[in-house]
This record gives sequence, C-alpha cells and structure tokens, in this order.
Amino acid sequence: MVNSAISDAAPVGRLERLQVLVYVGALAAGLALGALVPAAGDALAVLVLPALAALLFVTFLLVPLARIPDAVRDARFLLTALVANFVVVPLLVAGLVLLVPERVAGVDGSLIVLGVVLVLVVPCTDWFLTFTQLAGGDTVRAVAFTPVSLVLQLALLPLYVWIIARPDTSLTLDAGALATTIAVLLGPLALAALLQGLRHRAHRTADLHARERADDRTPDRATDSPDARPTPPAPLDRAFTVAERLPVPLLAVVLFAVAASELAAVVDAAPLLPLLVAIFAFYFVTAVALGIVTARLARLPAAPARTLVMSLATRNSFVVLPIALALPEGAELVAIVVVTQTLVELTGAAILVRVLPRLVR
Repeated sequence: MVNSAISDAAPVGRLERLQVLVYVGALAAGLALGALVPAAGDALAVLVLPALAALLFVTFLLVPLARIPDAVRDARFLLTALVANFVVVPLLVAGLVLLVPERVAGVDGSLIVLGVVLVLVVPCTDWFLTFTQLAGGDTVRAVAFTPVSLVLQLALLPLYVWIIARPDTSLTLDAGALATTIAVLLGPLALAALLQGLRHRAHRTADLHARERADDRTPDRATDSPDARPTPPAPLDRAFTVAERLPVPLLAVVLFAVAASELAAVVDAAPLLPLLVAIFAFYFVTAVALGIVTARLARLPAAPARTLVMSLATRNSFVVLPIALALPEGAELVAIVVVTQTLVELTGAAILVRVLPRLVR
C-alpha cells in the first residue's frame, strides 16, 4: 500500500502512479498460477500472512504516530473528518447492507454482509495519502489525520462489525486464529511505533550535538570544520527511505498469493462479482458525493475538502484482510469480498484524482 506521500512534499513515484495496473497484474498472475499449478497455489497460502505482516509493518512505519497532536491544530477539519468517517459512513454502510439478499446465487448473504462491513466501515491509512496528493488535496492535514484514524479504527472496528453485521456465532475465530490475527495486526504496529520512537530520539540527540558543536565553533572555522558538513543520513533514516518504496510491491505480493491460494473461492464467487462490484461502486460514488456536501457544509477550503472526500472514498481493505483470512472454513468468500472492494476502489480512485480538482475548487 502506498505511503510515499507521507512526507508533506514527497513526490509521487512512477510505481505509485501505475499501482492499479500493478495490482491487477498481480491478481491475474496469481489466478493463472493457481489454475495452471494448483500445488503452487497451495504452497503460496503460507506466504499470505507473513506478506501481510510485512505490508502492515511498512505502512504503520510510514504513519507518523508522533504527529497525532498536530491533528488538533485544525479542529474544524479534524472534527468534520472524524464525524464523516466514523459516524456517517457506518450509518451509510448499515443502510447499504440491507440491500443484500439473504441468499445470493446459493451463497449465504450474511457472508457478503460481513465482508462489506469489514472493508467499508474504516478509512484508509495508506494510499489515501498518495491519492490525496495526486488530487491536489492537503497532504499536511492528511498526514495529521492518518494516525488518529488508525488508532480509532483499530478500537472501533469490532464494535461496528458486531452492531452492523451481526456475524453468525459459528464464524467467530478460535483462540489460535484470534492470536494470529492480533499478532499480524498489533505486532507490526508495536514494532513500527518502537522504530519511530528510536528515530525521533536519534534526531533529537543529533540536533542537540549539532547545537553544542555550533556553540563551540569559532567564526573562522565555521565553513572549514568537518563539524560544519551535513550529517549523513542515519541508518534509521535510510531504512525509512527504503520503506517508502515497499508498499506497492508488498501489496502486489499479497494479492498474488491470495489469488493463487484462494482460486477455488474466487471461482465459487464468480456469480457474485456483479453484485459486489455494484455495491462497492455505489458506495464509492455516494462517499464522494457525501464528502463534497460535507466539505461545503463545514466550509472547508478546496485542498482540505479534497482530502476529506478522499478519506471517505478510500477504505482500509488490507488492515481487515488478515481478519477475513482468519475466519473458519466455509467463510472464504469474506476475503474475496475484501479483495473485490480493493480493485473497485483503486479503479475509482484512479479516476477521482483527475476529476476531483474540477468538482472541488
């Protein structure tokens, strides 16, 4: 998932611009491999969770958790974004799932509802930043909002699922699957927070030493002293720079492995794809309209308004994917629902970045 826009002015790379094609290609390749070499598809199943954990770690690493206090500096934008994403959108999703029949093409409609709720009720924390930048949004506010959004959604997601989806008790995770899911979600988050803290401490220490050297430096030595030369990037800084390039390839690996290992579920879900695409396309268009109206009501300037619209349109599919994959046998459709939403959203976002500047001026 893409976070190269995590720096307020970071340019969007070529890979991020082509990410939709990369993901579609990865899915197609995975499906082809699963069909041609079934044993390879089965073997790739063990790669899904480690790849997801790596993807989550890189994404969390690029979410500036230390900037949560910055979000409160623009209280109007923050309050508008929180109410729209965590109150209005769940209400929209609750109404949307009422349209899902009890059975669709012989499949239990509750599985579709569970997948739809899982993937739509929480906002994106990754490529939301890239698409915001591409659409001319306010990346400063986007970066400040992202860590607040991440913390809230991890806390509220179980509540939303319980209230809206009312999942069958037979779909509850057993102790082992629950522990694995928690580890895949919270392990990378904890490690990312630790590394961010170490990096912040290293920067503070380096700044302190630089000030001390500046105080000791005489004017005639100021330009000739080795101390006056720029400090080379620290190892942690280099690691963060490398991490910015990894989300797109890692998500491609995840989609490839899921497609190859879940081929049977994909084939079984084929009759449902028109319904799923219609649901997620309807959500995307409605969310964009809702964002535009909400931004006008809140009297947000153009750039923050575009950021708000993008936050409503993009959802955190990869964060809920490990939960979907951990559901017991017979619930494989839930993961297919999540992946389908990802493709619909990416297609919509690729179009939205071109039209949003015209819709919100």
